[in-house]
Amino acid sequence: MNQKRWLTVLGVLLLAAVMIAAGCGGPAEEQAGEPVEEAEETNGEEAVQEPASIMLGGSDSEVNVVARLAEEYMNDNPHVSIAVTGGGSGVGISSLIDGNIDVANSSRPMKDEEMDALRDNHGEEPYAVRFAVDGVAVLVNDANSVETLTVDQVGAIYRGEITNWSEVGGDDREITLYGRQSTSGTYVFFMELVVQGEYSERKRNMAGTSDIVEAVIGDAGGIGYAAIGYADEDGVKALDIAADQDSEAYDPTVLENVTSGNYPLTRPLYQYMAGKPEGAQLDYLLFEVSEPGQGIVLEEGFYPITEADREFNKNALQ
Repeated sequence: MNQKRWLTVLGVLLLAAVMIAAGCGGPAEEQAGEPVEEAEETNGEEAVQEPASIMLGGSDSEVNVVARLAEEYMNDNPHVSIAVTGGGSGVGISSLIDGNIDVANSSRPMKDEEMDALRDNHGEEPYAVRFAVDGVAVLVNDANSVETLTVDQVGAIYRGEITNWSEVGGDDREITLYGRQSTSGTYVFFMELVVQGEYSERKRNMAGTSDIVEAVIGDAGGIGYAAIGYADEDGVKALDIAADQDSEAYDPTVLENVTSGNYPLTRPLYQYMAGKPEGAQLDYLLFEVSEPGQGIVLEEGFYPITEADREFNKNALQ
């Protein structure tokens, strides 16, 4: 090709490129100046997402697993800031009612009067999500020779009717009772299901679950109760628990024992909101019950939700 012909071809190509860039070669309706939807990406970069913040507070049984879930979620969603605090289920529910937090972590269901107070303060219905299953472990010092108790025996210990380990097959050693304060959901759960009456005045009320664990580690005669996620600490062991003297005892650290319902001290873990969750809050809750979220629940020593729990969640998450 001679030089003149080459320049002519080059000129045609340049002219075509200019026409395309100017929109001259497109359909008539585009040339007429109709608006085109703005792309979600600019120069290959994702559109900027609006920042959001979520405040969660309440149950000490839940605080560690929820903090881990929040951390993992924020790693993939840096525009969302999530803060997690403890203090007990009652504290979390009161804070939600007062409007100080967005989500109340609670190891017990909300009471009717609490739901009424939330409606009065917010003009919204309470919504709940179950995100994990917990087996409440009965913990003793590693040096304790007792391995198994019935629910009735544990209740009698916490009512103060059994005061020495020798009465339940252990060494001749006085039993020291450790438990939570009345603002704790685990305190309420344990009182209603196990104690079935009033706690002994000898029970030492601890501010948090980790305080119970540390106390039992340092006390050969100690007994405490805690979310199963705390049962793997060095120096304590979780007792096998039987529903009654005629039933088999089950180890709460075995997944199938809890998810099957065979372990008698099993409960779902809740999160409560004022009004149906949406936006970043909904997205975070969906992450918690997703496969990756439930994997984190397992890693933190709790158990995945059941089909019944997923059915329960539909009201809030769909």
